[in-house]
Amino acid sequence: MSTVAATKSKTYDIVYIAVFAVIMAICSWISIPAAVPFTLQTFGVFIAVGILGGKRGTLSVLVFILLGAIGVPVFAGFSGGIGVLAGTTGGYIIGFLFSALVMWAMEKLPGKKAVMQIVSMIVGLIVCYAFGTAWFMIVYSRANGAVGLATVLGWCVIPFIIPDIIKIVLAYGLSRKLRKFVA
Repeated sequence: MSTVAATKSKTYDIVYIAVFAVIMAICSWISIPAAVPFTLQTFGVFIAVGILGGKRGTLSVLVFILLGAIGVPVFAGFSGGIGVLAGTTGGYIIGFLFSALVMWAMEKLPGKKAVMQIVSMIVGLIVCYAFGTAWFMIVYSRANGAVGLATVLGWCVIPFIIPDIIKIVLAYGLSRKLRKFVA
C-alpha cells in the first residue's frame, strides 16, 4: 500500500469514527415515550460496531464517551459532563465501551458471520446490563442506602429488554445492508 493510499485509509477511518460518534449522540437524544422512556443509545453502539467492525466501532464508542465526559451534551436528555458518568446511569454509558469490546472480540470466533454478529450484540448487551447494574447499585446505595438486585433489575433492565432486542434486530439488518459501503 502506498503512502497516499495509507493516508487516505486513515483519513476515512477517522471520518467514519467521528460520524458514528455523532450518530450515537443523535440516537441518545431520541427518547421514545413508554412507561419507562428509552433512547436509541444501544442501537447506536450496535450499528457502529456492526457497520464499522470492532476496532473502528469501539473507537467511535470511546470518542462518544469522551465527548460526553468533557461536557459535550451527547448523552440522553442533551446532557454531558463527568457528573453524568459518575451518576447512577453512568455505568450503562461506560458499559457501551465494554459491549463494543466484546463485540470486537467475538468477530474472530468461528461460525456463521450472521449468527455470530447477532450473538455478539446480545452478549454485548448483557455485559452492558451487568456493568451498568453493578454501577447503579453502588452509586445509588451510597446516596440512598442499600437497594436489592431485583429492584434495580426492575428499574434498569427488565423494562428495556424487549426494546433492546428490537434494537438488535434493526441494527443487525441495517449493518448487514450498509457494511458493504464502508471500506
